[in-house]
Formats: sequence, structure tokens, C-alpha cells
Amino acid sequence: MSNVYVFDHPLIQHKTAMIRKEDTSVKDFRELVREISMLMGYEATRKLPLEEVEITTPICDTKVNMLKGEDIAIVPILRAGLGMVDGMLALVPNAKVGHVGLYRDPETHEPVEYYCKLPNDIDKREIFVVDPMLATGGSAAAAIDFIKARGGKKIIFMCLIAAPEGIEALQKAHPDVDIFIAAKDEKLNENAYIVPGLGDAGDRLYGTK
Repeated sequence: MSNVYVFDHPLIQHKTAMIRKEDTSVKDFRELVREISMLMGYEATRKLPLEEVEITTPICDTKVNMLKGEDIAIVPILRAGLGMVDGMLALVPNAKVGHVGLYRDPETHEPVEYYCKLPNDIDKREIFVVDPMLATGGSAAAAIDFIKARGGKKIIFMCLIAAPEGIEALQKAHPDVDIFIAAKDEKLNENAYIVPGLGDAGDRLYGTK
């Protein structure tokens, strides 16, 4: 079963509290999502492989550890996931970025892919799938299905706020995918919104209703 990491870092907790407030402006919300994503990314990249290389400092030759290649891909789930990309790129600016777009069929309620564009070498990359909210888990599980169908193997899922129902569903669908969460909330309500949550992340990022 996949590992679930819920962050307890004071800065992440503080900034997550700020994005929950209904009077947080679009500008501040967007900046806070970027900052939280960067802080989470710092920890989520802890297990990236290193290799020993030889360099020359102004004093002498020496051996140091550097990332083994730069084989990282960041894949936001459209549209809210876009808000987390810049924070991750601040840490790994050479990462490639893919995109997955899906919607829920109003009759079957199943996720339907409408867009999926990934790096050609996605099978060789450590993939960070990002979306601010993990509610029912359906969209996240479907997005990872699409990525795996195109060759993706090493996948981590990152979100800001998650409901227990979504965590359980994603673990069941993809037991090999580790899940990184800024805050684990209480439950879903009858409309599948996370409680206490923060409302619709996409609307709050882009000022839409």
C-alpha cells in the first residue's frame, strides 16, 4: 500500500490556514499555493537519486553528490493543478511539464480524458502529479491511469488538502503511488466538497465562480 505523508511543518500549516480563509484575495491565494507547493516539493523530492561526480572548485578537484540526471516531470491536473507548478519549478527548474485534463461525465459520473500531453520520455522520469484538492479521488486516480497508460511508472501525487475518502480511493486504485498532503481534513459533504476545505481551488486561483 502506498505511503501517505501529511506535513506538520509550521510554515506549511500556517500558509494552508491562510488559503482556507474566505477573505483571502485571489492574488494572495495564488502566491500561497505556490509557496506551499515549493515547501512540499522540498520534502517530496527527498528520495531523488544522487550520483557522485567530480568537479573543480576554486581550490581543488573534489567529488560531490548531484542529482542523477534531471529526469523529473511535473504533471498538473487541469485546471487547478496549474497553480502548483511554479512552486515545484522553483526547486527543479529543468523539470519537464505535462498536462492532464479530464471532466466527469454527467450521466455515468466517470472521469473522461479531454487532454493529455506528456514528455516523450515519461517512462524514464520521476513524475509528480499535482492537484490542490483530493476529494473523492476519482480525478486523481483517472489522471494516474492515463499517465500509466502512456508509460509512466514512478509516480508521486501531491495535494494541498485531502479528504479521507479520497486518500482511501487513491490508495486502492494505485497502491504504488505515494501521497503527499499539506492537510488531511475531516470528510466530504453531500456535494463531495471537502470539509472544512477551502471551497473550489480553481475558482479561487483564477477568480472565477
